[in-house]
Amino acid sequence: MSSQGVGEDCLGWAARDASGVLSPYKFSRRTLGNEDVHIKITHCGVCYADVIWTRDLHHDSKYPVVPGHEIAGIVTEVGSNAHRFQVGDHVGVGVYVNSCRDCEYCNDRLEVHCTKGVILTFNGVDFDGTITKGGYSSYIIVHERYCFVIPKSYPLASAAPLLCAGITVYSPMVRHKMNQPGKSLGVIGLGGLGHMAVKFGKAFGLNVTVFSTSISKKEEALSLLGADKFVVSSNQEEMAALAKSLDFIVDTASGDHPFDPYMSLLKTYGVFVIVGVPSEVKFMPANLIIGSKTVAGSVTGGTKEIQEMIDVCAANGIYPNIEVIPIEYANEALERLIKRDVKYRFVIDIENSLK
Repeated sequence: MSSQGVGEDCLGWAARDASGVLSPYKFSRRTLGNEDVHIKITHCGVCYADVIWTRDLHHDSKYPVVPGHEIAGIVTEVGSNAHRFQVGDHVGVGVYVNSCRDCEYCNDRLEVHCTKGVILTFNGVDFDGTITKGGYSSYIIVHERYCFVIPKSYPLASAAPLLCAGITVYSPMVRHKMNQPGKSLGVIGLGGLGHMAVKFGKAFGLNVTVFSTSISKKEEALSLLGADKFVVSSNQEEMAALAKSLDFIVDTASGDHPFDPYMSLLKTYGVFVIVGVPSEVKFMPANLIIGSKTVAGSVTGGTKEIQEMIDVCAANGIYPNIEVIPIEYANEALERLIKRDVKYRFVIDIENSLK
């Protein structure tokens, strides 16, 4: 048994009701299990999921909610039977912290698809019946299987957004073989997910076109992120010029938007992957049937793939564009996230501001 985790020694920020307002909150973590890792959290990315569950937008919030599932930190203690990590290692924790470890998907290291359902990093029900609490907190205890090695050469602040935003676009790109040079990629939306899709696309040697409703993002897309083309999606001439030119489109936009104009941009056998969450998806069947196109969805990824993505980022110098903030700014950050006023991911400096 560990002395850590006993008593209310974990300091976090929590929402108490559907107002979503975060304020300091002390709570206890479970004691360190034999295969667990005790992680001092240094950084936590801010994801739209934090808005959803602090504000009860899915009507299943379990208050008090401590959000945060893009976690980076340093190992401070390991269980007696945990062998993957040592004290001092840099580690990441993503969207989930447990799964059944026995179904076909867990056996294939695709735990995100666990047939019994994964245990989410926050607002989930843990195996002991307690409600999980996320990364807006001073430390966390996680089974070693669901922790990822972050190379010490890779900044912890930059690593945090990889654990959700990064893997959410990396996973479908690799699954649909969009890591092969020379192919053409379309990216809808230039937020936390979209900007990572552009970065992966360029690292994989793809020709990347960014679609946005706002001309204001053109300069950043082309010069800062290195996209090859930028198209305002309402410009019918620019859209028509790209007819049947793209192998793959990743749609990161969560606001409602038309789909038919994008379907016409896909080549024969082209793939359109939805990772954003609009309220509905509508398109003409003919736009799917002609050209034998595919529409697919995607969630984050399994543990094998997440580690692979972190290693790819470290090896290729792929870093999210982040705005590092103190925990005291978390409420303003969530408001700005709703307004899409962030370039391109907020990361909370937990270590230096959560005292």
